[in-house]
Amino acid sequence: MTFLEYAPALESTGLLNLKEHYGLFISGEFVDGRGTAFETISPATEQTIALISSADDADVDSAVVAARLAYDTVWSTMSGRDRGKYLFRIARLVQERARELAVAETLDNGKPIRESRDVDVPLVAAWFFYYAGWADKLDHAGLGANPSSLGVAAQVIPWNFPLLMLAWKIAPALAAGNTVVIKPAETTSLTALLFAEILQQADLPAGVVNIVTGDGATGRALVNHPGVNKVAFTGSTAVGREIARSLAGTNKKVTLELGGKAANIVFDDAPIDEAIEGIVNGIFFNQGQVCCAGSRLLVQENVHDEVVERLKARMATLRVGDPLDKNTDVGAINSAAQLARIEALSAAGEAEGAERWSPPCELPQNGFWFAPTIFTNVSTSHRIAREEIFGPVLSVLTFRTPAEAIAKANNTPYGLSAGIWSDKGSRILAVADKLRAGVIWANTFNKFDPASPFGGYKESGYGREGGKHGLAAYLSPAAPILASASPAPAAPATALPAPALPASRRKRVSK
Repeated sequence: MTFLEYAPALESTGLLNLKEHYGLFISGEFVDGRGTAFETISPATEQTIALISSADDADVDSAVVAARLAYDTVWSTMSGRDRGKYLFRIARLVQERARELAVAETLDNGKPIRESRDVDVPLVAAWFFYYAGWADKLDHAGLGANPSSLGVAAQVIPWNFPLLMLAWKIAPALAAGNTVVIKPAETTSLTALLFAEILQQADLPAGVVNIVTGDGATGRALVNHPGVNKVAFTGSTAVGREIARSLAGTNKKVTLELGGKAANIVFDDAPIDEAIEGIVNGIFFNQGQVCCAGSRLLVQENVHDEVVERLKARMATLRVGDPLDKNTDVGAINSAAQLARIEALSAAGEAEGAERWSPPCELPQNGFWFAPTIFTNVSTSHRIAREEIFGPVLSVLTFRTPAEAIAKANNTPYGLSAGIWSDKGSRILAVADKLRAGVIWANTFNKFDPASPFGGYKESGYGREGGKHGLAAYLSPAAPILASASPAPAAPATALPAPALPASRRKRVSK
């Protein structure tokens, strides 16, 4: 038996107790949406999983009204200590239902079960645990004493990390005392609706979290609703621009986490074995459908051939197939539309003269699949080096000096993330200081922690999620207390002497 001949180890879907139809979650209850319902399908098989309600403008209004009522009457007046208890309870329920959530995420999204089970769901629980601890410590969030919550937060999340992005948004908002209306992506709404069941189990007060499902029109209605005080969006740069334009001139607070085209820089003194694993994790994790994916590999010229040879050997061991198989490394692309974009940009890379290579692998007949791919002989002018592909496609470029590596890494309209591989700590710090990216990893890639802020600038958006920076995005400093206009009382003309201590309480001084 060769290395790649293995017995399938499928995760059972028997533990899922899914409904045939899911409604909107408003004011603590599931209700039917007024819009046209849509199917959510498995990208690995194209089979229908469930029917999902769609929210129209009236449904969005109902959700915002419910969130406002909960904010005014319950959540904003509750002590931070008690809000933290609810967040702790949610975190524990996520852990209790971890296996169910992981299977549902893989079924609906297409990512390998190992990633859902070992990365996504544990981080979801960690985010709620972390912000539960912050709920009664808002004075230490960096905004001074007694910061105030904003009100109702409108949150729109993407399809690549459906449950994790939900946690990134909801946990800090609730800890800060806000209520939430959140819209998951149309293709991956399932785990958000399972999360609604967890909120019911946790006895979260009605209206504190509301979930409206639908397409872009639903998200647009939510973002532009006049009853919303805060907007948080993760998704494409194009939609982020639209949101920024629509909210310009309003008093809504906004954070945008958008696209990226991260550079993963490998110097000639890097630990090559570790770097290869970091490269693979940086671009093939979640099929490359990661905004901070290391999709541009910059390799120092004198080790380029060695790195590419080793990278191809490692890619040949990647198993592409059923996401529910515990042996799978690369799962299905999330949708037919996303697959078409990946194929179009890859064809453009070949047309522009880059050399394309993929390991031999047999792709399933049904579903949306794309083999792990690398392009060599890539120029900085190529589309595959400039545009976000959002798939398992890596562009390899070379450099000679650190200055050239920095120039090529910064030659992008994005500014979300980067990686540096070197044995010299001084070189890592010097290069990191000059990279125009919000998140920089050193001798690793795609590592996340709830205490660490995440976000970018330029066309990668603005604002931060995670850490106290992510908490501050949902708070306002307390209004300054104005000094009284009345004059201060005059001091007495003669100060009274301090009373003398009795002899029994006087300290003796010994020499």
